[in-house]
Amino acid sequence: MQIDLKNLTIEKAHASLKSGEFTVTQLVNSYLEVIKEKNEEINAYREIYNDVLEQAKIAEEMFKNGTDTLMTGIPMALKDNMLFEGHIASASSLILENYKATYDSGIVKQLKKQGAVFLGRTNMDEFAMGSSTETSAFGNTKNPLDITRVPGGSSGGSVAAVAMNGALVSLGSDTGGSIRQPASYCGLVGLKPTYGAVSRFGIISMGSSLDQVGPFGKTVRDAEILFNAINDYDEKDSTSIKKENRLESQPLKKKIGIPREFLSTEGTDPEIIKNFNESCKKLEEAGYEIVDVSLPLIKYSLAVYYIISPAEVSSNLARYDGIRYGLHEDGANLYDVYTKSRGKGFGKEVRRRILLGTYILSHGYYDAYYNTAIKVRDAIKDELTKIFLEVDAIVTPTSPMMPFKFGEKSKDPLSMYLADLFSVPANIAGIPAISIPSGKNSEGLPFGFHIMAPFLREDILFTIGKDFEKHI
Repeated sequence: MQIDLKNLTIEKAHASLKSGEFTVTQLVNSYLEVIKEKNEEINAYREIYNDVLEQAKIAEEMFKNGTDTLMTGIPMALKDNMLFEGHIASASSLILENYKATYDSGIVKQLKKQGAVFLGRTNMDEFAMGSSTETSAFGNTKNPLDITRVPGGSSGGSVAAVAMNGALVSLGSDTGGSIRQPASYCGLVGLKPTYGAVSRFGIISMGSSLDQVGPFGKTVRDAEILFNAINDYDEKDSTSIKKENRLESQPLKKKIGIPREFLSTEGTDPEIIKNFNESCKKLEEAGYEIVDVSLPLIKYSLAVYYIISPAEVSSNLARYDGIRYGLHEDGANLYDVYTKSRGKGFGKEVRRRILLGTYILSHGYYDAYYNTAIKVRDAIKDELTKIFLEVDAIVTPTSPMMPFKFGEKSKDPLSMYLADLFSVPANIAGIPAISIPSGKNSEGLPFGFHIMAPFLREDILFTIGKDFEKHI
């Protein structure tokens, strides 16, 4: 049976499954055929789960007994840092190559109840450290729109799985732009929710105060549906926000802010600025007022990120010692075991960030770097909070650069880090942000339009995003 996967959405799939036009098994098999045909070249998936068809049968039973939800039977992909009991989760690192999850992450548990079908785990930058999926220990993931270029990172496999029609939707994690930047590079919608809106329990940590799980989809509505499916309180996550502590939504002012000074940062592709200005005009056509706003501190977000993030990396990755779990190399003594196991298990970028973070946290530098970064982070949060009293949202391009070719940035880490320039402030402030496709350049490469909203106001992103889609 031929199913039009390219134009399929969650709601269309649900209606067809409900009416019996096709079954969950038929839908899943359609995606598995695409994966079989394309994955060898794209390398989006690290593994297809061996119980996919069993999951499909459970979903079919839910349709029969009337307990189905919008996510029931929806074939989706999981990033390789999300625990799914009985299945490998390696964070695309040699040190966890054969680690099998002993429990479900909070998001997997929620989606299982709703009958979603997990097709497999996707490739990523090792331990989510990278902006191109070139640091994976298991090979590069290619951009399905142009296989000579990167898909973005660190969630490159998750975005490529959807972009090549190898999954209807997928989940990624975003520490500094790792959902939104790849969404921009592959022409999809990518959402980073508010910090605490989605459970981080059972997600292999990179930067604990920055990491957030979010959806990839072809439309804003698909991203909204998947977000709603995982947006819940989890008592096993100490940073999870209880429903009663969430603010009631206020009506929109229909006013959007542009931080012009921030956009004039050296190194931003002129084509991207041109597309951004055209996108803002589209929002004006949709009835929004566009105003300039002053955010003098936001330019320090990237510097703050590359102090806080490596510090948290250094702390989080200390547990991978070659003793308790993961890769183990024999040595003459305990120190020898540590150095051999970690030296072989961790790639160059991971080692670079561990060393940088350890230095930042060392005696004599902790106050100078880490504590100062925390103070600046608080000041950036306050600055954004005040601006959101005047406007509904803040818009920028998603990335200052177009999808780049393999090897173009990997020898210059600082150049690679700049790919997250516009996406990092949302992680620093813990606010929600979304990237939406906003057209293509003369080479057919996609642009991304980036929208940030106040704390716990994902509804604003969805409203503006859907209005934007109608005019693009």
